[in-house]
Amino acid sequence: MATTRDTCSQTPLHPGGMLRDQVLPGLGLSVSQAARELHVARQTLHRVLAGTAAVSPEMATRLARLSGTAPRFWLDLQQRYDLWHAEQALAGVLMLIPTHALPPAIRAEIGLPHDRSIQVPAQSADRGRRAR
Repeated sequence: MATTRDTCSQTPLHPGGMLRDQVLPGLGLSVSQAARELHVARQTLHRVLAGTAAVSPEMATRLARLSGTAPRFWLDLQQRYDLWHAEQALAGVLMLIPTHALPPAIRAEIGLPHDRSIQVPAQSADRGRRAR
Protein backbone atom coordinates (compact mmCIF):
# COMPACT_ATOMS: atom_id res chain seq x y z
CA MET A 1 0.00 0.00 0.00
CA ALA A 2 1.44 3.39 -0.98
CA THR A 3 1.91 6.00 1.66
CA THR A 4 2.50 9.72 1.41
CA ARG A 5 6.21 8.99 1.95
CA ASP A 6 6.23 7.10 -1.35
CA THR A 7 5.60 10.21 -3.39
CA CYS A 8 8.54 11.95 -5.03
CA SER A 9 7.75 15.35 -3.54
CA GLN A 10 8.06 14.23 0.09
CA THR A 11 11.30 13.51 1.89
CA PRO A 12 11.76 9.75 2.19
CA LEU A 13 12.08 8.38 5.70
CA HIS A 14 15.62 7.73 6.88
CA PRO A 15 15.97 4.02 7.71
CA GLY A 16 16.89 4.99 11.27
CA GLY A 17 13.47 6.61 11.65
CA MET A 18 11.74 3.38 10.68
CA LEU A 19 14.01 1.43 12.98
CA ARG A 20 13.33 3.83 15.87
CA ASP A 21 9.59 4.31 15.37
CA GLN A 22 8.43 0.91 14.16
CA VAL A 23 10.96 -1.90 14.19
CA LEU A 24 12.52 -1.65 17.66
CA PRO A 25 9.15 -1.04 19.39
CA GLY A 26 7.64 -3.88 17.35
CA LEU A 27 10.39 -6.19 18.54
CA GLY A 28 10.08 -4.91 22.11
CA LEU A 29 13.74 -3.85 22.15
CA SER A 30 15.31 -0.84 23.82
CA VAL A 31 18.14 0.96 22.05
CA SER A 32 20.63 -0.46 24.55
CA GLN A 33 19.37 -4.00 24.11
CA ALA A 34 19.30 -3.68 20.31
CA ALA A 35 22.87 -2.33 20.29
CA ARG A 36 24.02 -5.28 22.41
CA GLU A 37 22.26 -7.77 20.17
CA LEU A 38 23.63 -6.09 17.04
CA HIS A 39 27.14 -6.10 18.57
CA VAL A 40 27.59 -2.38 17.95
CA ALA A 41 28.21 0.55 20.29
CA ARG A 42 25.04 2.22 21.56
CA GLN A 43 26.33 5.52 20.14
CA THR A 44 26.65 3.92 16.69
CA LEU A 45 23.04 2.79 16.81
CA HIS A 46 21.94 6.19 18.15
CA ARG A 47 23.52 7.92 15.14
CA VAL A 48 21.55 5.67 12.78
CA LEU A 49 18.34 6.20 14.75
CA ALA A 50 18.87 9.99 14.68
CA GLY A 51 19.46 9.93 10.92
CA THR A 52 22.98 11.34 11.26
CA ALA A 53 24.64 8.10 10.12
CA ALA A 54 23.82 6.11 7.02
CA VAL A 55 22.95 2.44 7.10
CA SER A 56 26.01 0.74 5.64
CA PRO A 57 25.94 -2.72 4.04
CA GLU A 58 27.39 -4.09 7.29
CA MET A 59 24.72 -2.42 9.42
CA ALA A 60 22.01 -3.48 6.95
CA THR A 61 23.15 -7.08 7.35
CA ARG A 62 23.03 -6.79 11.14
CA LEU A 63 19.60 -5.12 11.07
CA ALA A 64 18.27 -7.76 8.70
CA ARG A 65 19.39 -10.55 11.01
CA LEU A 66 17.91 -8.80 14.06
CA SER A 67 14.55 -8.03 12.45
CA GLY A 68 14.07 -11.02 10.17
CA THR A 69 14.14 -8.83 7.09
CA ALA A 70 16.52 -8.69 4.12
CA PRO A 71 19.65 -6.51 4.04
CA ARG A 72 18.38 -5.12 0.70
CA PHE A 73 15.35 -3.67 2.54
CA TRP A 74 17.56 -1.47 4.72
CA LEU A 75 19.90 -0.54 1.86
CA ASP A 76 16.97 0.39 -0.39
CA LEU A 77 15.58 2.69 2.32
CA GLN A 78 19.00 4.35 2.66
CA GLN A 79 19.47 4.65 -1.09
CA ARG A 80 16.01 6.18 -1.57
CA TYR A 81 16.79 8.69 1.21
CA ASP A 82 20.24 9.56 -0.20
CA LEU A 83 19.05 9.83 -3.79
CA TRP A 84 16.19 12.16 -2.87
CA HIS A 85 18.59 14.47 -1.01
CA ALA A 86 21.09 14.40 -3.90
CA GLU A 87 18.35 15.29 -6.40
CA GLN A 88 17.24 18.20 -4.21
CA ALA A 89 20.80 19.49 -3.80
CA LEU A 90 21.53 19.23 -7.54
CA ALA A 91 18.15 20.37 -8.89
CA GLY A 92 19.50 23.53 -10.48
CA VAL A 93 22.44 21.86 -12.18
CA LEU A 94 20.44 18.83 -13.34
CA MET A 95 18.23 21.11 -15.41
CA LEU A 96 21.33 22.11 -17.38
CA ILE A 97 22.46 18.57 -18.21
CA PRO A 98 21.09 17.22 -21.50
CA THR A 99 19.70 13.69 -21.62
CA HIS A 100 20.82 11.38 -24.40
CA ALA A 101 18.89 8.23 -25.29
CA LEU A 102 20.86 4.99 -25.34
CA PRO A 103 20.27 2.78 -28.39
CA PRO A 104 18.02 -0.24 -27.66
CA ALA A 105 20.89 -2.71 -28.18
CA ILE A 106 23.00 -0.99 -25.51
CA ARG A 107 20.01 -0.76 -23.15
CA ALA A 108 19.47 -4.51 -23.52
CA GLU A 109 23.17 -5.27 -23.09
CA ILE A 110 23.38 -3.41 -19.77
CA GLY A 111 20.07 -4.77 -18.53
CA LEU A 112 17.75 -1.79 -18.99
CA PRO A 113 14.24 -2.30 -20.35
CA HIS A 114 13.57 -0.87 -23.82
CA ASP A 115 10.42 1.04 -22.89
CA ARG A 116 11.59 2.78 -19.70
CA SER A 117 13.68 5.66 -20.98
CA ILE A 118 14.03 8.81 -18.93
CA GLN A 119 11.41 11.36 -19.84
CA VAL A 120 12.83 14.89 -19.71
CA PRO A 121 10.58 17.90 -20.25
CA ALA A 122 11.50 19.68 -23.47
CA GLN A 123 11.95 22.91 -21.52
CA SER A 124 14.83 21.52 -19.42
CA ALA A 125 16.50 19.90 -22.45
CA ASP A 126 16.37 23.25 -24.30
CA ARG A 127 17.97 25.01 -21.33
CA GLY A 128 20.79 22.47 -21.41
CA ARG A 129 21.45 23.22 -25.09
CA ARG A 130 21.44 26.99 -24.49
CA ALA A 131 23.94 26.65 -21.66
CA ARG A 132 26.60 25.13 -23.94
